[in-house]
Amino acid sequence: MARTYLVRGMLAGLFAGLCALGFAKLGAEPQIKRAERFELQLDLQLRRAAPRPLVSRQVQDTVGLGTGIAVAGVAVGGLYGLAFAGAYRRMGNSRAEVTAIVLAAAGFLGLFLVPFLKYPSNPPSVGNPDTIGHRTALYFLLVAVGLVSVSLAVMVKGRSVARLGTWNASLLAVATFVALVVLSYVVTPGVDEVPAGFPATLLWKFRMASIGTQAVLWGTLGVAFGALTERHESSRRRRPDGSSPPRAHDEVVEKVMVAPGATSSRALRSSSDG
Repeated sequence: MARTYLVRGMLAGLFAGLCALGFAKLGAEPQIKRAERFELQLDLQLRRAAPRPLVSRQVQDTVGLGTGIAVAGVAVGGLYGLAFAGAYRRMGNSRAEVTAIVLAAAGFLGLFLVPFLKYPSNPPSVGNPDTIGHRTALYFLLVAVGLVSVSLAVMVKGRSVARLGTWNASLLAVATFVALVVLSYVVTPGVDEVPAGFPATLLWKFRMASIGTQAVLWGTLGVAFGALTERHESSRRRRPDGSSPPRAHDEVVEKVMVAPGATSSRALRSSSDG
């Protein structure tokens, strides 16, 4: 069953990645173009030669962006499918689509929003190339913090719901999550490398487009995976023994196997009863 969820998650992730790509082309790409023009003007003012990228901007904005989001969607979808295999049936009597959407919301919150609020993504010309390794390490540290915080919050609710009730257990879980995230924000250093004169509106729109792209990715992943899984589960529930419905070619094979003039088992039972 885990293999089924893995493949289903990869397919849903590919579809979600394509949807996120469409949103990124509409929402983020115009802001990237404006940031590139700002970077070019800054180089001209400082009388310095613009560094030639290893991959052209045109390739980055087309093939690179599409391939990156598609691969990320498949990878995230596969991990999401495995996480669903472990979480399903452990969230009470929730339907598959409800579990899928809740899990997608947790992934968006823990794996993206928690590190993003501390270290938001920046458009081109923002950030010191010499500190990219340090900033990347800090970002992935908060990714781990977000994942651990979500997991602990779920664990706290599961262990306290019988003693405190659903509402109070949920409040305790939220408080646990917020406390861990705030503590991580306090102990990790801040990073502010926005150059002087960079348009604040451009920076805001780019970051909102980044949030929107991730929201489309995770939202589509949860809805698509949940719909596919719920459809499969509904077909199983319609069978008393949980098996798959009979296929048409099985009936054809049964008719062919009964030769003309042969007596069926039902006819034999009828004659014996007579």
